[in-house]
Amino acid sequence: MDSLSERRKALLFLVMAAALWSTSGVLIKMTDWQPIAILSARSLFASLVFLIYMRRLPVRFNRWQLLAAGASILTQFLFITSTRLTTAANAIFLQYTAPIYVVLLGYWFLRERPSRTDYVSMLIIFTGLFFFFGDKLSTGGFYGNLLAILSGVTSAVMMVSFRAQKDGAPEESFLIASLATAIMGFPFVLKEAWTVNTWLIIAFLGIFQIGLAFVFFTKAIKHIPALEANLVSTLEPVLNPLWVFLFLGESMGLFALIGGLIVLGGVVLSAMGSAKTAKEND
Repeated sequence: MDSLSERRKALLFLVMAAALWSTSGVLIKMTDWQPIAILSARSLFASLVFLIYMRRLPVRFNRWQLLAAGASILTQFLFITSTRLTTAANAIFLQYTAPIYVVLLGYWFLRERPSRTDYVSMLIIFTGLFFFFGDKLSTGGFYGNLLAILSGVTSAVMMVSFRAQKDGAPEESFLIASLATAIMGFPFVLKEAWTVNTWLIIAFLGIFQIGLAFVFFTKAIKHIPALEANLVSTLEPVLNPLWVFLFLGESMGLFALIGGLIVLGGVVLSAMGSAKTAKEND
């Protein structure tokens, strides 16, 4: 079993990854590029980060590696598309139903059985997300909602596929996904207006918000079960409006604040339960 110190370090890496992922909202609001162009350009920078980090290109491929890469691309594409067809709140909330699917996939393929604390944490986090997005959720945008649900499924597949490579090199999956996304979407980048300010934003998104964040994630997923990793990542949508508030002045409502605190409580409970389990197994 992983030592308690390794699990604590991995948990810290996951929190740092979620914090970096959450900066996308405020930065994307600062550019008028189309989502696909942003996705492609930031993937280009993210690929450079991973090439420097790994100092090699993948030469051998396996099903989990390719499945993780494919699921990563699909998750990003489905989420971007769903936000165009339904509300942003619906898209995020429905995507973060992923832990439900992680429970099933993690048990079937990885034999990682969730604990009672995991189930309680998941219920608390879902409650918090409902409070957080409650006043913005709607029943409209049927196809967008459907795509958002599918993005939750592909997100779960991605999480489990990365976790299945805990004894391998999960970072290779991310590099494959980034290179493929950068190449496929580059024609859209060529159609956008290029300014220094825009490219600085894109560079930050690629290097830090995606690149460095996934370095932390791929290091952490080797020591943290897929479900717990997914639950900790729910900090991302909670932190996202915090940056928007700090840099753009858009304030959160009372229910959003309450929901954020509930989600934080669920994440802390999940981490404490994991630490207790690790200590008992050491």
